[in-house]
Amino acid sequence: MKKQLFILAVSIMALGCKSSTVPVSEQISQADKTKEVVLDAQSKEVSVSNASEVEQIITFLASDRLNGREAGSEGINEAANYIENIFKTNGIKPYFKTYRDTLTNFDAPAFNIVGLVEGNDARLKNEYIVIGAHYDHIGSGKPVNGDTIANGANDNASGTTAVLEIAKYFGTHKTNKRSLLFVLFSAEEKGLLGSKHLASKLKKENFNLYTMVNFEMIGVPMQREELMYITGYKETNMAEKINTYAGKDIVGFLPKAGEYQLFKRSDNYPFYTEFNVPSQTVCTFDFENYEYYHHVDDEVGEMDFEHMATVINEMTPVLEKMANVPTDEIKMN
Repeated sequence: MKKQLFILAVSIMALGCKSSTVPVSEQISQADKTKEVVLDAQSKEVSVSNASEVEQIITFLASDRLNGREAGSEGINEAANYIENIFKTNGIKPYFKTYRDTLTNFDAPAFNIVGLVEGNDARLKNEYIVIGAHYDHIGSGKPVNGDTIANGANDNASGTTAVLEIAKYFGTHKTNKRSLLFVLFSAEEKGLLGSKHLASKLKKENFNLYTMVNFEMIGVPMQREELMYITGYKETNMAEKINTYAGKDIVGFLPKAGEYQLFKRSDNYPFYTEFNVPSQTVCTFDFENYEYYHHVDDEVGEMDFEHMATVINEMTPVLEKMANVPTDEIKMN
């Protein structure tokens, strides 16, 4: 018993060290300090994000001040400034000369925000994982009680929040062997224009893409067994690998995702078509749990911050393992 207590004390002291760069997939968090910490690999819990941090980010992105974040508008420009500042202050470098990747397929000035966390392995850093979400929305919608601003909290300030929280972790800790490209896409609502532009541009530059993971509409929980579902479930083994890396089933198959062809309707798809590698979206909008799609009532007050933090905390160690496995395990079926 004394030996066990000594090991527990050392573990807690190690977690308190500010300079630690231990991968999050190997950390043990103290979510409740009054409870006994169980030193068992299967019971480890991750705390990369919390409800308060999630609320702070999504509240800004979905505020009336940004006027619905329509591509090319002043509101989305303000969102871009906010995203860039998070990148700058958390060690995420511009992939291009600046963070802004100007779209060539959209008439109004619009741009993706692209940040890089270079891999720390001499060989694997030449492979890339794109982690993305679209940060634009539709601007305005059908008036409800005089309100016309389509704030787009779930669609897709929620996904943007997830990408930013995950980027903050990797930008600060640098635990990834493969290089990570964090992308917030513009003009998704105009026909996936931001992702089409970037996927084509990177392909021409012989970008070595391993896989692409996209976050879309994760603001409210599903009333289902799994935490999330993945689009294009049968196209690749990504769902299987995510669950293996998580040590439990956190993503599943949603029949309606196939029925509505969601695999082809988000920013993962241009990367799939350009590179022919696994490129998929994780989502928790299941057509039954949220009634405000492209609606002015898609407001931050409808979001479940605890649920969002759970998605982030489950997916961060998964992405870390994805970035660090020595061989390419995620493959097309």
